[in-house]
Amino acid sequence: MKQLFSVAGKTILVTGGTRGIGLAITRALAKSGATVIANYARDQKSALAVQDELGAQNVNIVRADLTRDKGMDKLFEAMVPILGGKTLDGLIHCAATGIHAPFDQLQLKHWDWTMNLNARAFFDLMVRTKDLFTRGASVIALSSEGAATAIPNYSLVGASKGALESLCRHLAIEMSAAGVRVNILSPGSVLTDAWDAFPDKEQRLQTTLKKIPGGKLTSLEEVSSVALFLCAEASNAINGQVIIVDHGERISN
Repeated sequence: MKQLFSVAGKTILVTGGTRGIGLAITRALAKSGATVIANYARDQKSALAVQDELGAQNVNIVRADLTRDKGMDKLFEAMVPILGGKTLDGLIHCAATGIHAPFDQLQLKHWDWTMNLNARAFFDLMVRTKDLFTRGASVIALSSEGAATAIPNYSLVGASKGALESLCRHLAIEMSAAGVRVNILSPGSVLTDAWDAFPDKEQRLQTTLKKIPGGKLTSLEEVSSVALFLCAEASNAINGQVIIVDHGERISN
């Protein structure tokens, strides 16, 4: 039974794996015996600190901008010696960006920037990794409430997450013959530095807390523990689903 919930010995790629939810997932995987390839785009000092904390044998950091073909090439070139001819047991796409503003203040360059990382990069990752996956591999894409509901100043990010969720459902069908599962992990309100993008951060936090049953924000550890479950054999029957981790926040909207 214990083995059903184990990720020990697995090799998993985590994009955006050195900050926020991605970092929490990297920590949880590494501490549970998995080897993590943690991609990041900026802040090499913080990425090196993560590697020092968890051990270079457990976490391999790779700096690459996944919105660019050269960056994607760099990531996969770096993965070759890390994998050493072995296959990949999982992919968790946490890397995300976005502009938070009313839609009439946004430009097409904001659309392109947001879509390129949140949705296009995931598509490119899947095309490039489809032949690298172990049979039984697990793919997880991080989404958000804005994929299905309207949130002020969130139109571009919400649209990109909606596209990401739809893509995951289609890939769940197409990858099933290869024994690869694709799911969406949609956290509730987690206090990360992403909140700093909102000028009315404190007001939003108070409003959010009032609508969560029990008045508790979702923790990073609560999200990462579900990611661990989705990477383990115990979740083999879960495919093409949106897994919401939010203390019931969305049922009270």
